[in-house]
Amino acid sequence: MFLDGEDWRRFFDSYERTAWRFEAQPTYTMPNEAESFARFLRGEPEPAGHNERWHGRVRGFIDSSRTIGRVRIVRQPLTDYQRYQFAWGIPGNIQAGEDMRVLDVTQNDYGLPLSGTDWWMFDETRIVHLNYRPDGTQINRELFEGDIVPYLEWQRIALEHAVPFAEYVKDLE
Repeated sequence: MFLDGEDWRRFFDSYERTAWRFEAQPTYTMPNEAESFARFLRGEPEPAGHNERWHGRVRGFIDSSRTIGRVRIVRQPLTDYQRYQFAWGIPGNIQAGEDMRVLDVTQNDYGLPLSGTDWWMFDETRIVHLNYRPDGTQINRELFEGDIVPYLEWQRIALEHAVPFAEYVKDLE
């Protein structure tokens, strides 16, 4: 089953305890980010209220005693998009309450599935695949109907080896 538009938002917002994302693409080509990404690349300052809609949603999840987090997979050197997210995206997500961690797979991929598909796990019972083209354009979101056990293991591995965002970026300075 594919999830788009309001169906996706309702599905996402219906989680009861935990939402967690495995985020492995080096670049995301998101139409709603095109202008701010271009501004970042030109060296312009971050606009006030950047990504505020998402931050409001995250605060709502946290206020309702739910958690939300992700592990961002990276390889050195960081892509321009990753640098943009590290500067303009992730810090605001953390301030809103999202648990953001980074797993650098430059030297070791830890046996994780790193090709073409990201995924959200909801309440450790439901998986939604986020399928992408090589350029980072999302193709679709698809509810996964198979065995969730490998995803629980991949989440465990990712969390075991990832570090909090603030710890990762301090090593970049």
